[in-house]
Amino acid sequence: MTTELAITRTVADEVTGPAVVLIHGFASSGAQDWPVGRWARPLASAGRETLVVDLPGHGASPRVGSAAEGTTGKVLDKLAEALQTAGTDTVDVIGYSLGARLAWDLVAVSRVPVRRLVLGGLSPVEPFGAVDVAAARAAARGGDRPADQLTGMVLGMVTAPGRDAESLLSLVEGLAREPFDPAAAPPGVPALLVGGADDPMSQGVNGLAHHLPRGEVLRVPGDHHGALTGDEFRAAAVEFLR
Repeated sequence: MTTELAITRTVADEVTGPAVVLIHGFASSGAQDWPVGRWARPLASAGRETLVVDLPGHGASPRVGSAAEGTTGKVLDKLAEALQTAGTDTVDVIGYSLGARLAWDLVAVSRVPVRRLVLGGLSPVEPFGAVDVAAARAAARGGDRPADQLTGMVLGMVTAPGRDAESLLSLVEGLAREPFDPAAAPPGVPALLVGGADDPMSQGVNGLAHHLPRGEVLRVPGDHHGALTGDEFRAAAVEFLR
């Protein structure tokens, strides 16, 4: 069985800049977070090829069989391999939520140079470390619903229609083993941090910007989901990568 991540590629008629890699959030997919009509086509019209990645356990990519397969390091290795396999010389990266967290660290390990970053819905702390994975697994298999609010929220995400709960919970467990540490390897490339005005997850983006030698912060309308789907985020991302 292949271990390669699924990538959907949209080619521009006339290339005017690096390819743009789009990395989705947890329990979503490339197609869901980055609809072609809203992202790939406008970027192609602007001369930018797009590479929409499905993370492990998401979309058309292979499932995560164990926590050891879903650590942050393993996921970053798969992302780096996917970009190298795509055959691009340099890329810009747009990530949202979990995708933004991974993009932050991807710059340091990618074999393909990253020119610019747009990071939306990024939390300064590791949310998965507080999830009671054992309780979520038991509930997903028919047990009692977890009393913990965060664990219950994650349970709802992984048990939504079309989701592989066991695979996603293995990813949660793996990511928690290597928690997000923004100070460890901050990206040294120009980065735009975007947070929804009503999104509690991204309220710490100003602090994250302090780790960056070239970081900008933008607030857009909406909560965690609304900021992603709003026109302001898309317009700001395209302009920043121009």
